[in-house]
Amino acid sequence: MEILKNILVENVLFLDIETVPATADFSLLPLEWKGLWEKKSKTLTKTDESPEALYNKAGIYAEFGKIVCIGIGVLRRGKDGLQLRVKSIRGHNEHEILQEFAALLERSFPGNPHLLCAHNGKEFDFPFIARRMMINGIKLPKLLDLSGKKPWDIPHIDTMELWKFGDFKSFTSLNLLAHLFGIPTPKDDIDGSMVWSVYWQEDDLERIARYCVKDVVTLVQIFLKFKGEKSIRDEDIVITEA
Repeated sequence: MEILKNILVENVLFLDIETVPATADFSLLPLEWKGLWEKKSKTLTKTDESPEALYNKAGIYAEFGKIVCIGIGVLRRGKDGLQLRVKSIRGHNEHEILQEFAALLERSFPGNPHLLCAHNGKEFDFPFIARRMMINGIKLPKLLDLSGKKPWDIPHIDTMELWKFGDFKSFTSLNLLAHLFGIPTPKDDIDGSMVWSVYWQEDDLERIARYCVKDVVTLVQIFLKFKGEKSIRDEDIVITEA
């Protein structure tokens, strides 16, 4: 893709976030928040589903959800080609997750020519992180200070937007793109719709983190396909804890 031709992969931070509803179920919301969710839930369906039944969807809205994991990846060029380093910032304390991520951006990705890359990032990941930072009282890093900008004015890379080629009618999942391009994806893991139950019912944050990291790897492989570069070999993928 011509739009990616002059982008240095070393200047791109690849990311994926996992979010859940703010509480384990609707009954645990404070009374005022129950009323606010009831109003919001009416806009989500044309059926008679109750606010309680729809509460598992609350995690995709920054006003009613929270971030439990941010997966990040960076590419580096060595004498034998590209190497991918991936890690996750996860935990039960969203403020700490966001503080660590903000510090990472300020330290290593302070702005132009640095870019963020995510799948559906312009409609979900980037604004969700920015909103939750504001709610948590964290100063927005330059790369996330996107208030007032239209999606097409945001300089960051969105692989779903690139795949649309100007078509705004459809949603193409990361998993579908991976299959289209022959990129291996894990078949023994969760999907996005299960994250809320794995977190709140199974209390398995590490499983969510593994899923998030695998999505970042898939994102990078798709980005490289779009850019016309070779895929990263398994032996050149390093998953770190820090």
